[in-house]
Amino acid sequence: MQTTPLAPLGAQVTGVDVAAVTPEDVAGLRAALAEHGVVVLPDQHVDDDAFLAFLRAFGPLTFTAGETPVEGYSDLNVISNVGRTEPPRSTFHVDSSYLSTPPAYTALRAVQIPSQGGETVFTDQYRALETLPADLRERVEGRTIRHVVTGIDPELLGPDDETEAEHPVVRPHPLTGRPALFLTTPKRCASVSGLPDDEAAGLVEELYAHSTDEAHAFAHRWAPGDVVMWDNACVLHRGDHSVVVGDRVMHRGMVRDHGATR
Repeated sequence: MQTTPLAPLGAQVTGVDVAAVTPEDVAGLRAALAEHGVVVLPDQHVDDDAFLAFLRAFGPLTFTAGETPVEGYSDLNVISNVGRTEPPRSTFHVDSSYLSTPPAYTALRAVQIPSQGGETVFTDQYRALETLPADLRERVEGRTIRHVVTGIDPELLGPDDETEAEHPVVRPHPLTGRPALFLTTPKRCASVSGLPDDEAAGLVEELYAHSTDEAHAFAHRWAPGDVVMWDNACVLHRGDHSVVVGDRVMHRGMVRDHGATR
């Protein structure tokens, strides 16, 4: 396995066959994800069976209620602009952060690539914390944010489905302990511990603007055969649908846990 860092975050990984991943590959990818946040695995022309087996090598999977599953693959969902009159809307976020244990890893495999646009953009939440102004760092230290579900029809949620969870603003990585800023799109950040609502909303907006500075973002331009995986503990992501020309179809899977913890 060869890991080549990308700028300003992420890494390209070669020497790994997604269709025949080994325990050593999984360990190496876990380490690369914890360090770089995102791994790009090029030239992986795999089907959903192989993609699903690859994901399951990392542990049990999870699925977001309300998403459209891939036909015949209930653990995978479709992300597509096909047949839409308006492009999808995506802001920087963490997948399903309203769960008490948010998904550890998310992965996409390219099914159909548009002729223009459609990048997936990531921002580094280690760097976001490291560059946080001292006064802001002091204000958030020891505080939590209450993350809530939005955008899902309540009728699609079962009685046991979680709809909110508290997470520390400064969250240690579950594998390495390295701290990162942990928040999501402001509409899902309902409150901040110890602060009145108006002050909490202002703080979240300030943190979010800092953490999503696209001057320090990595935009992955998709190519046929790409598999991209990221660590939800240390990056935010969004799909850039602003200038897409052509059909963009991705299949997504999510791994529930990071595995062995500190």
